[in-house]
Amino acid sequence: MGLLCIPTSSSVVLQTLFLICCAFFVSQALGARIPQPQPHKSLPFIWPLPAKFIFGNDSLSVDPALSLSGNGAASAIVRDAFDRYKGILFKHGDRFSFLRTLRPVYDVTKLSINVHSHSEELQLGVDESYNLFVSRAQALSGAGQVTIEANTVFGALRGLETFSQLCSFDYTTKTVQIYKAPWSIRDKPRFPYRGLMLDTSRHYLPVDVIKQIIESMSYAKLNVLHWHIIDEQSFPLEVPTYPNLWKGSYTEWERYTVEDAYEIVNFSKMRGINVMAEVDIPGHAASWGVGYPNLWPSPSCKEPLDVSKKFTFDVLSGILTDMRKIFPFELFHLGGDEVNTDCWSNTSTVSKWLRNHNMTAKDAYQYFVLKAQNIALTKNWSPVNWEETFNTFPTKLHPRTVVHNWLGPGVCPKAVAKGFRCIFSNQGVWYLNYLNVPWDDVYTAEPLEGIRKASEQKLVLGGEVCMWGETADTSDIQQTIWPRAAAAAERLWSQRDSTSGNANIIALRRLHYFRCLLNRRGVPAAPVNNFNARTAPVGPGSCFEQ
Repeated sequence: MGLLCIPTSSSVVLQTLFLICCAFFVSQALGARIPQPQPHKSLPFIWPLPAKFIFGNDSLSVDPALSLSGNGAASAIVRDAFDRYKGILFKHGDRFSFLRTLRPVYDVTKLSINVHSHSEELQLGVDESYNLFVSRAQALSGAGQVTIEANTVFGALRGLETFSQLCSFDYTTKTVQIYKAPWSIRDKPRFPYRGLMLDTSRHYLPVDVIKQIIESMSYAKLNVLHWHIIDEQSFPLEVPTYPNLWKGSYTEWERYTVEDAYEIVNFSKMRGINVMAEVDIPGHAASWGVGYPNLWPSPSCKEPLDVSKKFTFDVLSGILTDMRKIFPFELFHLGGDEVNTDCWSNTSTVSKWLRNHNMTAKDAYQYFVLKAQNIALTKNWSPVNWEETFNTFPTKLHPRTVVHNWLGPGVCPKAVAKGFRCIFSNQGVWYLNYLNVPWDDVYTAEPLEGIRKASEQKLVLGGEVCMWGETADTSDIQQTIWPRAAAAAERLWSQRDSTSGNANIIALRRLHYFRCLLNRRGVPAAPVNNFNARTAPVGPGSCFEQ
């Protein structure tokens, strides 16, 4: 059966219908497929991409006097976050209200947040899921409704971030608009651990700078700040039990007091971010001996720390006792990487101790790591160690150990196969100090690569990008972190099936948009497209195309 398409009128409408009709039947005859809408072209500018969402085509205006309702308003964490986001959304304010005789009518005047749990304890695996609903404006009342539902206050924080990204300032009407309403978003993170490591030993970072970075982490829904406070170059942290330790700081002005550390932890919690502190031992600890020289094997051989002395472990226990009062997170990083034991073998007092204990230097490395783990365990911490410990003596590590991958791929599959939990930070893709790693390599890295069993996949806690500080300080650290850290953030938050494929199609336009959002919020994120991270724009152009 067929249909003959013949124009019977000179009208434009009939001619158009005729052309459409003929094109359809020609395409059928040739076996051609009618082009279908491409899903990526309809992806909203939300970063990271939510798990499930639907949206419409309406626009709603948002009242600058937006108020908070729902039982979430009883939480100081929620109220504080609401005020922060309100300041972000309405930074233009309502500057011309004094010229108006009548107050404008806005579609959205209230944000309702309902939280099902009263607990505000922030620990690994806390429920960060949320539902966000934006109704269309009603015909009679003109009002639209925005509701966030979450099981915890920390899920509510993630919902607030998404809500803030739905809102845009319209420069024509000079109002904040929610586009593509109505919205229905049901969201939850893919991994419980989504981290960023900061190194404050190679370069000191002022507390305000650390807080700026924590704030920017919340925009990308990262939830762990791995604070690599101390290393061989400097010991900037106050330890009341051993007050001479911070004599190892660069100067007396580049230090963190106990109160500073408390402030950073509390500031982070208000944004749903845990702080995992690190004391990298025994190999990255030369700075300890500035205040206590007995920690060095000898004046000319300053690391690893002296394994032969009880004093070494007394100091370590004192440090961890003081730090436990500050850092409530259940994970504590004990380092354990890059330990060159030649210093022990070449120091007469230590080598004698090794012989008396029938140990090789390699045995002493294991002895030190396991003794440090036991100290952390007595303080109810689960120890995290860099992968060298697992690579060297996997059967000896405590079962609660979290193996932190960094040297390359393939470590997490081996670790989870032996029942250990793992954090993915493959240096080839997630070390931010490597400036020649482009954003799409960061984006396409997969923490579960090579792990097929569901039971083993659950042991991968997630991952983190590492911002080692040798060439980064206050002058360039934010440009080095962003926007590449955001690429990893989406990999760790969003569902794998919705973010697989060509990164340039799935993510590039949204990442441009997110980078510009960071810039608008005062975060000096670098251009997306530059091959070398943190480099300046190559010429004039829009933020959305650089």
